[in-house]
Amino acid sequence: MRSILSFVGAVRAASLMLAVSPLMLGYTSPAVAQEFKVGIVSFLSGQAADSFGVPAVNGAKILIETFNQGKAPAPYNKPGFGGLTIVPVFVDENGGATKQVQELRNLYDRENVDAVVGYVSSGDCLAVAPVAEEMKKLLVLYDCGTPRIFEEASYKYVFRTASHGAMDNVAAARYLKSRNVKVDTINLINQDYAWGHDSIKDFTLSMAVLYPNAKVQADQRPKFGAGQYGTEISQLMSQPADVTHSSLWGGDLQAMILQSAPRGMFRKSLVVLTAADHVLIPLGDRMPEGVVLGARGAYGMLAPKSALNDWWWNLYQNRWNVYPVQAPYRMAQGLMGLKLAVEKAMAKNGGKKPTTEQIAAALAGSEWEAPGGRVKMALGDGHQAIQPTAIGITKWDPEKRLMVMRDIQRFAAECVNPPANMKSEDWMKAGFPGAKCN
Repeated sequence: MRSILSFVGAVRAASLMLAVSPLMLGYTSPAVAQEFKVGIVSFLSGQAADSFGVPAVNGAKILIETFNQGKAPAPYNKPGFGGLTIVPVFVDENGGATKQVQELRNLYDRENVDAVVGYVSSGDCLAVAPVAEEMKKLLVLYDCGTPRIFEEASYKYVFRTASHGAMDNVAAARYLKSRNVKVDTINLINQDYAWGHDSIKDFTLSMAVLYPNAKVQADQRPKFGAGQYGTEISQLMSQPADVTHSSLWGGDLQAMILQSAPRGMFRKSLVVLTAADHVLIPLGDRMPEGVVLGARGAYGMLAPKSALNDWWWNLYQNRWNVYPVQAPYRMAQGLMGLKLAVEKAMAKNGGKKPTTEQIAAALAGSEWEAPGGRVKMALGDGHQAIQPTAIGITKWDPEKRLMVMRDIQRFAAECVNPPANMKSEDWMKAGFPGAKCN
C-alpha cells in the first residue's frame, strides 16, 4: 500500500491539550487591557475531528503564534491584533447544538472572550448565531456552509468569512458543463440534516439550469455519522447514473468511499464530491482516481499560486508535517479578516482596544487577501463572504506519492455566488442572472 503524509495521533493529542490553557501556547499574561481574547470552536473529538476540527485548530494555533510574534507578511505583520496579544480559548464543538449554545454563552460570560471564531456544523451555526446576536457579542463563523444563516435572518454582530455551500454546487455543475460531460441521469447521497438538504437543493437547481433534461434517480439521505452505507450504496448501484453527487464530509465521507469503491461505484458513475479535499490525506491511494472534487474554496491542492499561499502552506506544513486542507484555510482567512477589522477600528479610535460595535462596523463589507484568494464580505448586508473557488479531478502521483488534482478550473466569486439582492435559491432558479464568469 502506497502511503502519504497523514494526520498523526501526536498532533491530535497536542491540539486537544490546547483547550486547557493559553499558557501552553507559549503566551505570557500581559495586562488584561493589552489582550484580545478569542474563543476558537471546532471539533476536537468525534467523527469530524481528524478531517476538520483538529486541522483547523492546528491552523489557528500556528497562525496566532505567528501573529503575536509579528512574523506574518504584510498587511498581517503588526504584532497580535494591533499590538494586542491574542489569547485563544479552545472549545470542542462535539456534542450537538444545545451544548454549543451553552458553550458559547460560557465563552462570553465566563471566559470574557472578545470574539468567537468557530463552527463546522451547519446545525451548530444556525443555533448559535441568534444567541450571539441576542448577547450583542462578536461571532465569526469560519466554516459551516448552509446559506440559510444570512438569507433567513439579519445580524449586526454575526459574520461568516467563508462562502456558503451554494457556491460549491454551482461550481461543480459549471465544471461538468465546461467539460462537456454527458449527464442524463443523476444519483445523490447526502447527509440528512441542514447541510445535506441544502446541498441537494443547490446541486439539483444548478444542474436544472445547465442540464435541463437530466433526471434524478436515487436520492439517498443517510443520518449524520451513520458510518455504514451498505443499503445506500446498493440503491445507487442498482441504477447507476451518469453522475453521482455527494456533499458528505469528514468520517462519513471516508467511510462511504471505502465501502463503495470496492463495489465499483466510482467505475460505473462519475462521482462529484463538492467538499472533499480533506479526505485525500488520510485515504492516500485508497482514494479513487478520476473523481470530480472541490474544497469549498480554492484551498489545498486547488489553491492559486501566490506569495501569501506559499507562505501559509509552508508555515502549516513545517509545523504539522502535512499540507493544509480546507478547514485550516478557512480558519486562517477568518482570523486574518478579524485581525484587519480590529486594526481598522483601532486606526479610527486613536489606537485603543476597540469595542464590539467598532469591530463589527469595520468587518462589515470589508475585503482582504487570504491564501485561497480575495475574500469579500458582499452578501447579507456585508456579513456574508464570497470568494473564488476551484474544482479538479483526482490523480495519483507515484513520484510524490500523493493524490493530486488535475484539470483544475477556477471560478471567480461573482460567477458562483448570487448577487447581493438575491437569495441563492432564487438566483439558481432564475438561471444565474448577473453571474460574471471568465
